[in-house]
Amino acid sequence: MQKTEEIVKCLADGSLNEKLSYIYSCGDDTKKYADRFLGVIDGYKEIYGNADELALFSAPGRTEIGGNHTDHQHGCVLAGSVDLDVIAAAAYNGENTVRIKSKGYDMDVIDLDDLEIHPEQFDKAIALIRGVLRSFKDRGYELRGFNAYTESNVLKGSGLSSSAAFEVLVGTIVNDLCANGEVDPVEIAKIGQYAENVFYNKPSGLLDQMASSVGAVVAADFKCTEEPEISKVEFDLAKYGYSLCIVDSGADHADLTGEYASIPSEMKQVAEYFGKSVLREVDEAEFLRNIKPIREKLGNDRAVLRAYHFFNESRRACLETEAIRNGDFDRFLELVKLSGRSSYMYLQNVFAASMPEQQAVAVTLAMCDEILGSRGAYRVHGGGFAGTVQAFVPDDMLDEFKTKIEAVLGEGMCHVLAIRPIGGCRISE
Repeated sequence: MQKTEEIVKCLADGSLNEKLSYIYSCGDDTKKYADRFLGVIDGYKEIYGNADELALFSAPGRTEIGGNHTDHQHGCVLAGSVDLDVIAAAAYNGENTVRIKSKGYDMDVIDLDDLEIHPEQFDKAIALIRGVLRSFKDRGYELRGFNAYTESNVLKGSGLSSSAAFEVLVGTIVNDLCANGEVDPVEIAKIGQYAENVFYNKPSGLLDQMASSVGAVVAADFKCTEEPEISKVEFDLAKYGYSLCIVDSGADHADLTGEYASIPSEMKQVAEYFGKSVLREVDEAEFLRNIKPIREKLGNDRAVLRAYHFFNESRRACLETEAIRNGDFDRFLELVKLSGRSSYMYLQNVFAASMPEQQAVAVTLAMCDEILGSRGAYRVHGGGFAGTVQAFVPDDMLDEFKTKIEAVLGEGMCHVLAIRPIGGCRISE
């Protein structure tokens, strides 16, 4: 903990500018980030009153670069943290209670003696918080009560994983306040996934939490989910004269849990045909030899196509990593396009089968195709169905791209992002 007045002074006089510049890859343009943290301190005071000491935290959203829906089948992915994040001010409260108030939402209050699953709280933030706390308790750490105030600029429904960023933020706070910072980023990611799977009741892989917690661009192989192989990848888009855009399709975000859940479920059906639990355990050549009997037994061609996507997409994520490390940016762009094609044709997560008349993501992809032509690359981003499109846009086309996309989708729908070099972290000293 640090004296609150000292933190405010450091933010106001520029003492934290170097750190903020590094975290947000923003050069000298640090004032808006410092002001944002000053704002979250003010939010804390408004809710809880003054605190003599507190700490500031941040956890970023993430962008999936390669490996669309491969993580839950123990495949390979390529992902990066971005310069949008969830931030918090937190302080001990001397009680046996954790309170977290997120801007725009009701306060969540958890008694540390009640860390069991509450089915009535599925799909609510309080479930994620309780799951994170339970994970730390199960690891033998003594929990202490604290108050926290959070604010997020991670776009909801954007494929940037606002829920994973929140899980990692809570994990980072608890790690700092209750575990002396002993839990490493990979373990914090696992804690977040556990909270989401078990306490929040949402099936998910480990990609989102891993990218948010570890930070930068990471290549991950989830063959062994208990000990995934994680390596950072140096990826400077500016060096190639490109920018990363996330385009909000403006789709109707109805309840799509069933659509998302069908992907791992159908992939698992194919794995079970071979007596395996996930597709990573299935030999690809054996799968290709058995497509006819698989179709006959399952009566589900989409499951076969989704399995076909998995094998190629997992391999493609590794090839993308290799292309970046070799400085072969043209090859990287080619692979991004192939990934998008596979997601559209085989994974089939560009629109919901239950709502075929609503195809906002497909329209967005068509606009990217029309504007970029043979330049750059684009693909459905993240979970798909009703979210966003990821585009790698040449800098000399960026203004044109943004203007033309927003002429169709609306102002503010194209977000130009930067890769952030660090994951969940404490900002204050």
